[in-house]
Amino acid sequence: MECMLENYLSLNINGDLISLESIDNLYCYWCYPINSKPIGLEGCILYCFIEGYGDMVFAANPETCVDINVYPLARSFKDFMRLILACGSVNPIEQIIWMNKQKFEEHLINEAAYSSDEHKAVLEKIATTFDLMPMESPFKYVKELQINFDGSKIEYSDEYYDVLGIER
Repeated sequence: MECMLENYLSLNINGDLISLESIDNLYCYWCYPINSKPIGLEGCILYCFIEGYGDMVFAANPETCVDINVYPLARSFKDFMRLILACGSVNPIEQIIWMNKQKFEEHLINEAAYSSDEHKAVLEKIATTFDLMPMESPFKYVKELQINFDGSKIEYSDEYYDVLGIER
């Protein structure tokens, strides 16, 4: 986990092009797990590892379209990178939580329409540096991971419980 993430960060690529902005000034939203290790951001959406889940990659989204704010995206950072190669950015991967397959495929078409040469170069650099191929069936992979996920090891702040009006 740490080694591949460190190698990714050392590439000094423009992560904005794949919706994985660097974390320079992290504002902590109420739903960010207190036992998380940040990877990157897309607006207010935090991509992170969470202690107790190994190399699994998560999204923590304070503006989610579903009744869950923290959910897994990939079993490992390597798979996360393969998903990015398949989808062009983190954005479609993060949105699988609320999408059906048709909406996801439409979203991928829209993403591809905005691809630039610089964006393609970032994806190529990730693929060649880590010797990775795009994930086959990204929608199926993420849905299967999310359907049986046990989030009991995720630790939240008191603010999380206050915002949602639930007891600890």
